[in-house]
Amino acid sequence: MLKVGFIGWRGMVGSVLMARMRAENDFEGLDSEFFSTSNPGADGPELGGARRPLLDAHDINTLRRFDVLLSCQGGAYTKDVFPRLRSAGWGGLWIDAASALRMNDDAVLVLDPVNRPVIEAGLAQGLNTYCGANCTTSLMLMALAGLYRAGLVEWISTMTYQAASGAGARNMVELVRQMSSLADAASEPLNAPATDAMEIDRAVTERLRSPDLPTNEFGHPLAASLLPWIDRAVDGGQTREEWKGFVESNKILATEHPIPVDGQCVRVGAMRCHSQAFTIKLTRDVPVSDVEGLIAEAHPWTKVIDNRQQPSLTHLTPAAVTGTLDVPVGRIRKMKMGPEYLTAFSVGDQLLWGAAEPLRRMLTIYREHVGR
Repeated sequence: MLKVGFIGWRGMVGSVLMARMRAENDFEGLDSEFFSTSNPGADGPELGGARRPLLDAHDINTLRRFDVLLSCQGGAYTKDVFPRLRSAGWGGLWIDAASALRMNDDAVLVLDPVNRPVIEAGLAQGLNTYCGANCTTSLMLMALAGLYRAGLVEWISTMTYQAASGAGARNMVELVRQMSSLADAASEPLNAPATDAMEIDRAVTERLRSPDLPTNEFGHPLAASLLPWIDRAVDGGQTREEWKGFVESNKILATEHPIPVDGQCVRVGAMRCHSQAFTIKLTRDVPVSDVEGLIAEAHPWTKVIDNRQQPSLTHLTPAAVTGTLDVPVGRIRKMKMGPEYLTAFSVGDQLLWGAAEPLRRMLTIYREHVGR
């Protein structure tokens, strides 16, 4: 029986992972134990009617007892524990949601509906570090896998509309608190007998610029606004979030000749779904109907949405997609620049395909690989 340790299972991504594993009955046949960085010895989660005490997530000797360790604890934990664990001789499988190890030469980025052959090649080579990729990059590849597979992508410009969940649980809470604060500020003019939109606007704008608006996490207003910068600056005027689109997409796909991906990443007031608008330079002119067919047939979770108003507004929104594994792709059309230029729009749940689901599936793939 495979002995698997879970670290960071109570956080946002970890909680989604636990829910998905329970839903898919993934714990069946595993010897699962749970770690804590703050409260070892306390009761762990209930599995099969029993609870085990939480183990110390910093105890290298305890960690070494496991065949697989799956961490959603974050990059700081990985940077501290992972090298000490490997130095102590542990050769087990490490599966990680954090970005800390993604660009290591011996790390494989996992998104199996898109790169199952790359994952299987890594396992065949004896590689034992597997990381979830950047959320928007994963969702882009889930949406456009069929075009990549057909060799139709020359380059992509992706403009992202990223949810609060991408910044963490406390940021999601702060977004709702900002919404509540704005509602409070606008309550008097909103409830007046003769509601004046300009008076409501004045009240909201005043609160947005007021120190009374909670901004400890984002540093700036997000509700009724947006933030045109995510992560730190890197060379060339990009943010690190924008840089990831190129380097991680090509590593996921193990491309021989890197395919350029660039654009701008923007935080918007959605809770947990990232949306993206794509400008795609195709390698050749193909009919839109062929493009739609390739996208729809790539894997079971991609849904092509008809480029009309009602289907787009019904199916192509965070409100429709949150909590589902669907990756709808719509607004597909050729652009005025020429027949080889395509635009499309996609939405995906950042906490599912953008975070927890590839990790869950990697554990399943490894179980199949070792036959346990």
